[in-house]
Amino acid sequence: MRVRGALGGRPGRAALGVAISVVALGLVARTVDLGAAWDTLRSADPRWVAVLVAFIGGDIVLRVVRWRVLLAPLAAVGSAPALASLLVGYLANNVLPARLGEIVRSHDLGRRTGIPRPTILGTIVIERIVDTMVVVAIAAVAILVLSVRDIVASAVLVGFAVTSLLVVGVAVGIYAHRLPGAGRIRAILGRWPRVRDVLRRLRAGLSVASDVRAMAAAVVLSIGSWSLTVLAFAAAAQAVGVEPTIGQAALLAAGSNLATAIPAGPGYVGTFELAAVTIAGSVGIAPAPALAFAILAHATALLLTSAGGACVPFRKGLVSSWRAGRPIP
Repeated sequence: MRVRGALGGRPGRAALGVAISVVALGLVARTVDLGAAWDTLRSADPRWVAVLVAFIGGDIVLRVVRWRVLLAPLAAVGSAPALASLLVGYLANNVLPARLGEIVRSHDLGRRTGIPRPTILGTIVIERIVDTMVVVAIAAVAILVLSVRDIVASAVLVGFAVTSLLVVGVAVGIYAHRLPGAGRIRAILGRWPRVRDVLRRLRAGLSVASDVRAMAAAVVLSIGSWSLTVLAFAAAAQAVGVEPTIGQAALLAAGSNLATAIPAGPGYVGTFELAAVTIAGSVGIAPAPALAFAILAHATALLLTSAGGACVPFRKGLVSSWRAGRPIP
C-alpha cells in the first residue's frame, strides 16, 4: 500500500468526482434563483452564524473523543495527536476527491503515534459505519415524523442497504479466518507477505467492532455529534430567516451528509447543496433560502476544518513520503 497510489495515482476517480460535482451544481443552478439565494445569504444574521460555528466546534470535539474511544482497545492516544490528525484529514478531504483524506488521517496519526497505518484505517472504517448507521436512523425517524415520501425516502432506504452491506463486510473481515477455505486463502497470501501483513493490521483495527463497551460509547458519542450537526443546520437556517422544525433540520442535516458519500469533487461541493435543496423542497422550504443556508452551513464547516488542518504543525515526512511513493509501514 503506497501513499502515492492512494493519493495521487487515481486521476480517473478524481475526474469523475469533479464531473459529478459539476453536474450537481448545474442541476442546482437550473432549479434555484441564484441571485435571490445570494441576496439571502448576504443578509445572514452574524449572531446565528456565531451559534453555527459553536455547534460545528462542539461536533469536532465529540468526534475526537469518539476516535480516541475506538482507538483505546489498541493503544492510548492523546487528545492533541487525535485532534491534529483529524483536522489534517478534514483538510485533505476538503481539497482531495473521494474521501482520500481518511487515508491521509491514518497516515498522519501513524507518524505521530507509531500505530500501524492499516490498523488506524480499520478504526476509521468502523467510525464511518457508526456514522452512517446514526445518520440513517436520524433520517428515518425524521421521514416518519414529517411523512416525507418519494426520492428522499428512497435515498434513505438505499443508505440503510449500504450500511447493512458495510456491517456484513466488516464482520467478514473480522472473522474471515474462521470461514471455510480460510486456510487456502492464507496459503495464497503467503506468496505476498506484504499484502498479508497489511490485511492482518487492517483486521486488528476492524476488530474494535467486537469491543462492546467501545462500540456503545462510540454510538452515544455519534448521536451527540450528529445532534450538534442538526442544531448547526437549524442555526444556519435561522441565520437567513428560515425557521425549520427540529424534524426538518434533522432530515436536512442527515440527507445532505448522506449525499457526501457520493464520490464527488473536493469538499463534496455540489452534491451537498443539491441534496439540501431537494430535501428542503420536500418539506416546503423555498429553493433560494434553502440554497443560502446550505451554502452557509457547508462553507462554515469547510472553512473551520480547513483552517484547523492548516494550523497543525507541518508534517514534512507525510509530503515527502507521498512524493517519493514510499510504502506505508
